[in-house]
Amino acid sequence: MNHFLDIHLTDPAALRSMIESASAMKAARNGRGLAAPDDETPLAGRMVALIFEKPSTRTRVSFDVGVRQMGGQTMVLSGSEMQLGHGETIADTARVLSRYVDLIMIRTYEESVLQELAEYASVPVINGLTNRTHPCQIMADVMTYEEHRGPIAGRKVVWVGDGNNVCASFLHAAGQFGFDFTFTGPPPLDPEVEWLEFARGKGIAVEIVRDPFAAVEGADLVVTDTWVSMHDSQSIRERRHNMLRPYQVNERLMAAAKPDVLFMHCLPAHREDEVTSAVMDGPHSVIWDEAENRLHAQKAIMRWCLGV
Repeated sequence: MNHFLDIHLTDPAALRSMIESASAMKAARNGRGLAAPDDETPLAGRMVALIFEKPSTRTRVSFDVGVRQMGGQTMVLSGSEMQLGHGETIADTARVLSRYVDLIMIRTYEESVLQELAEYASVPVINGLTNRTHPCQIMADVMTYEEHRGPIAGRKVVWVGDGNNVCASFLHAAGQFGFDFTFTGPPPLDPEVEWLEFARGKGIAVEIVRDPFAAVEGADLVVTDTWVSMHDSQSIRERRHNMLRPYQVNERLMAAAKPDVLFMHCLPAHREDEVTSAVMDGPHSVIWDEAENRLHAQKAIMRWCLGV
């Protein structure tokens, strides 16, 4: 059973094969409109359940389009429609869904929901996001970097701001793909020690540097994410803004990195908060390629999960 639950739980050779598959599928489209079906339809006759306990734009659209391009069909379900883990146990839901569909993608809050779903499902389960990790996003990010700059192994990636779930998956990727990782942000928002130690255990150089300008020196890639969640109260938003204001990614910070440094953001972005429009729309930014590559990377993940 090929679940795709997290990057650190997936064999590095399998991860590399997914990146290569995603790049090949993108190239095969040869500039055709993104709505057009693929020449190959490996998901023909397959049904994929897309479960969203947590709202989404990119994850929902990219998975839905990806399944359709490959000849499959989707069933999109919200948490309110399913009452996952409330009216019925997660284990029972997993057992029932496995009788109806060929693959399950879930975007949820608690990691335990993902784990229990995968434990009891008899079809592959994909982690579309939890509060702890966001592996599909980082697969797209690795793909995007390598499109522009070649192999990511041995490069220096700098995460600026909040050591959140996206940051966690970047640390997993550092260990599995072999790139160095530097975190710069306020101490209360440091990444989880478990993820720092995972990357270090793989022989990766992992640093925490409080001065953002010192952190980005020699950086090949600078990455950030939003400072606040849609669910944060006003008081939390104000407190986080005060903590993170010194870590805004702006032109001055980018100038302290390598001349050919790239900038990424998983989106949605709060322009002029965590990053300025000058950087988002500037020459170092590859955020639109990054957003598109969610589609291609996730198609490769689905094919790997189903062995097609």
